[in-house]
Amino acid sequence: MAQENPADRPVNAAPRVGFVSLGCPKALSDSEQILTQLRAEGYDTAPDYKSADLVIVNTCGFIDAAVQESLDAIGEALDANGKVIVTGCLGGKKDAGGEDIVPKVHPKVLAVTGPHATTEVMNAVHQHLPKPHDPLTDLVPPQGVRLTPRHYAYLKISEGCNHRCSFCIIPSLRGDLVSRDIGDVMREAEALKNSGVKELLVISQDTSAYGVDLKYRSGFVNGRPVRTRMTELVQELATLDLWVRLHYVYPYPHVDEVIPLMAEGKLLPYLDVPLQHSHPEVLKRMKRPASGESNLDRIRAWRAIAPDITLRSTFIVGFPGETDDQFEHLLDFLREAELDRVGCFAYSPVEGAAANALEGAVPEEVKQERLARFMEVQAAISQRRLKKKVGRTLKVLIDQVNQDGGVGRSFADAPEIDGVVYVAPADKPWKRYKAGDIVRVKIEGADEHDLWGSV
Repeated sequence: MAQENPADRPVNAAPRVGFVSLGCPKALSDSEQILTQLRAEGYDTAPDYKSADLVIVNTCGFIDAAVQESLDAIGEALDANGKVIVTGCLGGKKDAGGEDIVPKVHPKVLAVTGPHATTEVMNAVHQHLPKPHDPLTDLVPPQGVRLTPRHYAYLKISEGCNHRCSFCIIPSLRGDLVSRDIGDVMREAEALKNSGVKELLVISQDTSAYGVDLKYRSGFVNGRPVRTRMTELVQELATLDLWVRLHYVYPYPHVDEVIPLMAEGKLLPYLDVPLQHSHPEVLKRMKRPASGESNLDRIRAWRAIAPDITLRSTFIVGFPGETDDQFEHLLDFLREAELDRVGCFAYSPVEGAAANALEGAVPEEVKQERLARFMEVQAAISQRRLKKKVGRTLKVLIDQVNQDGGVGRSFADAPEIDGVVYVAPADKPWKRYKAGDIVRVKIEGADEHDLWGSV
């Protein structure tokens, strides 16, 4: 019987994937997982190369004979079909010179992953053989169900936290840090972009620790090995040509590596850095990393590289044992750091937190007085920094439009927690805008929180 040609099948037929599985039982188990996922997503399997829209070869690389068998199988699939994805042990193997074996021998393969890589294989399948939309069965959109407006989305890269801050119970609620596979994160980011998202807000309990639990091992992004680490992840996200905003970034030294991307316009010049206090003794009782002095040095260095960078932070006043002098130290830090956006909370005990056992509870009226003084100092700083933007033209992402014009955000404004830019109604037809548009706005006014301008 003649082999079927994919072009002869009905337009809405499920795409077919050919599969070659080599190697040990562990590789066979990997093949089963990939085939299960393919079937769950509506793909069919093909009985031969000619009738397949794409071929996956699961390889073995344990001994020389297995390596040669795998390379021969890849070559045969390329000759017969032309569209081949390689996975398995040989996919992660290098030759004596340190080069990846598969792309060196077969440079025409579509993607290469290592073993135990169902997610990465499916990413490559989605890229090279998208499944046709079926309105009867595809009840969930590729980007998932979102509660945010269509034009921005939160991208969670990890769960849990390795820190044991004395005022926090997140580790007891969510456990230690567990980083997501970098290929999985990028697949979600790409799906969000394809759905119309203009801004990605990267979130976790500790974004700068991404990949620590995995010892920064490599994952696969579109067939390429990429380290599971914040710097490499941000570099990958920067290629999507979206607004990428980083939240909850501890000021570790390696954070310095992403600042040049901000200066180059590849990443929003914005960092949300939860500092909590400035005085070394208070930070010690909080069990926080770093010190106020090193944080100031780091802030100066960041601004030297990216002068436009917006820095947001949160602080706690009235922490157990905080003295008047330590609070004044915090105010001095605030004046010197000149942070753009700041949130502050009066300390409040949380059930289960270690800080509850600390001595030196600060009276409630003192905490509230310190909170008021703190916010007064910061209000003046914010107003002064925002006033410098008057006369500039900024890109603004419009969140909503009403009879009074538009309300949007610049690179310096995260949704819900920072200020906004009020945009006057368009005075010309070609200046009209809608929610989700990024428009250029001439800034004409400012107060301590928000900006005003016109397109």
